[in-house]
Amino acid sequence: MNDRAVSVREARAADVSLLLTMIRELAEYERLSAHVETTEELLGRALFGEVPSAEALIAELDGEPVGYAIFFSTFSTFLAIQGVWLEDLYVRPAHRKAGAGKALLAAVAAKLRERGGRRMEWAALDWNELALGFYRGLGALRQTEWITHRLVGEDLERLAAQAPPVDGAPRL
Repeated sequence: MNDRAVSVREARAADVSLLLTMIRELAEYERLSAHVETTEELLGRALFGEVPSAEALIAELDGEPVGYAIFFSTFSTFLAIQGVWLEDLYVRPAHRKAGAGKALLAAVAAKLRERGGRRMEWAALDWNELALGFYRGLGALRQTEWITHRLVGEDLERLAAQAPPVDGAPRL
């Protein structure tokens, strides 16, 4: 266990390069480096542009950045409540077990509660026992009845091309 002080702060536009570096570290750990297409410009616009798509928090140990969380709002129609989807939770390997991951998750949960939200969700790779054990230890419930689906690239374009006009709704 590390006895250094863990703190969490909101990411700033000046942190985009740092965040991108850690995103690439996460992708390497998850064996997904070939799928990282983002750039500093795209990430900066997504997090700090006119209409941000997501938010980011950075964990620090004695002022040294050691991890991050990126999350965005969700909504449950069954419960009519706001939630968040935790897109990324990453702590650099040399700093794991120091409390940074738990501090980041707790900070996301606190932000959600401040906004009246009541549900936080995320996904973890099925082979990542380190992460799965960590989440179990927090009391997170593994969802086995839901299967995640994804449309990207040409498949998404093909479906979007079939959309009828939607009256009164601006195009995204």
